Amino acid sequence: MSWNLSFITEPEFTDHVRATIQKYGDKLESFNLKRFNRNIVDPVKLIFDKTVYKATWDETISNEIFRQRDKSNNNDIGYFHQRIFQYIKNCHVPPNGEEGGWDVIYTNSSGIALPDGTVVHTVYVEMKNKHNTMNSSAAGKTFIKMQNQLLKDDDCACFLVEAIAKKSQNIKWETSVDGQKMGHRLIRRVSLDQFYALVTGQDDAFYQMCMALPRVIKTVIEASGNELAPNDTVMEELRLIADKSHIKDKDLAIAMSIYMLGFSSYNGFAK
Repeated sequence: MSWNLSFITEPEFTDHVRATIQKYGDKLESFNLKRFNRNIVDPVKLIFDKTVYKATWDETISNEIFRQRDKSNNNDIGYFHQRIFQYIKNCHVPPNGEEGGWDVIYTNSSGIALPDGTVVHTVYVEMKNKHNTMNSSAAGKTFIKMQNQLLKDDDCACFLVEAIAKKSQNIKWETSVDGQKMGHRLIRRVSLDQFYALVTGQDDAFYQMCMALPRVIKTVIEASGNELAPNDTVMEELRLIADKSHIKDKDLAIAMSIYMLGFSSYNGFAK
């Protein structure tokens, strides 16, 4: 297939997808029963989930493994959203904690036009995965950080860029700081598609990236062979425990093996 993204090459995009998948790290490691119960699962919840959703034990355990893996994956997707800009012209991604702690810095000597007609030459970006990931305290601190940047540089704007915004937007950001509503025309709340459009000059750049993404992920996964394919053994181990329980009802025997993950020392279960 031909490569349709003009702002990043296919090898660069493939390398970035591969690096993001590798960031999943130990979350791709196989789950055995010990790892599955590392933080002690809630057996009662699993019983409810299986019964209410009319799932099999295999589906229920698989869903719980997925949930445990997924808990910290947002950071890895944040890596994908941020670090892709290192490949895009005029964008710079500082090392973590350096250069003011900004996620992306976009500069353009020809000028960067904002929706109100103001032209600046640098945009400092704080990037968030989702619009509701900051509490009021964090939002206030971020706004103050942006205010301070404007005091140091009167030829810039500061963006709070949200990967999952409520809607496509590039608007003045207003938030509460010490109980007072604050806002500034050069401090803006911007959805990720609008930021892509700004830095690439292509209105549907984010859409085009999303269209290319599934194929590239599949290519990277297939090229890795079994390297990225976990072999989870939780269900097999639970069945072995169930077989030793002498409970004739197989469904109840599995339930008992799950109860024992959290309740092995509890009255009644300890027998």
